[in-house]
Amino acid sequence: MSVADIMKTRNTFSFEVFPPKTDVGMEKLCGEGGVLEQLYTMHPDYISCTYGAGGSNVGKNLEVLDKIKADGKATPVTHFTCIGNTKDDIREKLQNYLDHGINHILALRGDLPFGWTGTNGDLHYATELVKFIRQEFDDQFTIAVAGSPEGHIQCRSLEADISFLKQKQDNGANYIISQLCWDMDQFRYWLDAIRAAGIWLPVDVGIMPITTISGTLTNALSRNACVMPRELCEIISKYWIFPNPYDPAPYDADAEKKKEDFHKAGLDYTIGLVDQYRACDIAGIHLYALNKYEDVAYIVKNSGIVDLI
Repeated sequence: MSVADIMKTRNTFSFEVFPPKTDVGMEKLCGEGGVLEQLYTMHPDYISCTYGAGGSNVGKNLEVLDKIKADGKATPVTHFTCIGNTKDDIREKLQNYLDHGINHILALRGDLPFGWTGTNGDLHYATELVKFIRQEFDDQFTIAVAGSPEGHIQCRSLEADISFLKQKQDNGANYIISQLCWDMDQFRYWLDAIRAAGIWLPVDVGIMPITTISGTLTNALSRNACVMPRELCEIISKYWIFPNPYDPAPYDADAEKKKEDFHKAGLDYTIGLVDQYRACDIAGIHLYALNKYEDVAYIVKNSGIVDLI
């Protein structure tokens, strides 16, 4: 059963991982007793694996997906971008995924590498990629697309961004994975707005666990200029590490204790977000595992996302 079909009957639950760059990292993720096998214990419907700009580390991407496919515990979903890909490249690479039994894809334009002004490929937007996949492969792929509740930072307006999301739907997408958003009022507004625009695709909510101050600030500023609500800012201020949380050798005598306390407070804040999202008209929760088990396991257990029996 496809992820889209599952969403017609109930909410889904899933994880995102990334392809490690080293053999040691691959063993930790894919080896016996590794992170993937630990994630399976929480009964995810699918696990997606990222795909670097221009297909960097694509071999490891496929290796991770092959492991998920062979284990048979969750549906493997590959990310795929327009970056650096000709139409022939895309056709060949997607056929290779199908040959490996991987028929779910998150279709993305992709983040442009530093210094690039375009994709340096034949396709320039995710709308085009979705259309091309449908033209070349018909219904062989279940296609997810990204949605930005606060609007993509490179789009001229939220309204324009929603119109492009509608175009992805019209071109053949099956469901939406929402981008990082901590502003629940904005998320609810966006959800109402896309429904008013005729976008009926189910929305799977992407959630990044809040674990470190530096990581939280980086995600907010480097991933679409996300708004940080007052409550989250208060937690950051309470556990601020002097001179700043990026300093590898802070002069703050309480730095280690603050890191530990923020980690716990951040995970509890994430659980609160899960609760609020689940009270909306969504189709699933998609947790970014960051190739780790303990943090997402804490969130799953204490939020009650799934029945762990």
